[in-house]
Amino acid sequence: EIRDQWDRAPTRHDLEGLRIRIPGYVVPLDMLGGDLREFLLVPYLGACIHTPPPPANQIIQVQSGRRQSLQTMDAVWVVGTLKIGRSDTRMGVSGYLLEATRIEPYRGPGR
Repeated sequence: EIRDQWDRAPTRHDLEGLRIRIPGYVVPLDMLGGDLREFLLVPYLGACIHTPPPPANQIIQVQSGRRQSLQTMDAVWVVGTLKIGRSDTRMGVSGYLLEATRIEPYRGPGR
């Protein structure tokens, strides 16, 4: 019952079409030889891997036009345009889609 509610968690429609820069952790969806084009961006280390996934409104499905050299649970910054859209993947349900224009390793403030 709780899982069903989390998978239907409400999204914020006022975020539709915004260009954003957001940090998170990588959960690969299409790894091919160590590179990927599509992944889930999750808010905390280990989400979707060894624990139940977070609510859908805390998960972003990221799509990149080119393959990225990323590993499971890499901490990254992702820049792109945010869209509302649910996607049910084998790793969890996402409430948002981000078309990435840039993906870079996470560095904390001032770095």
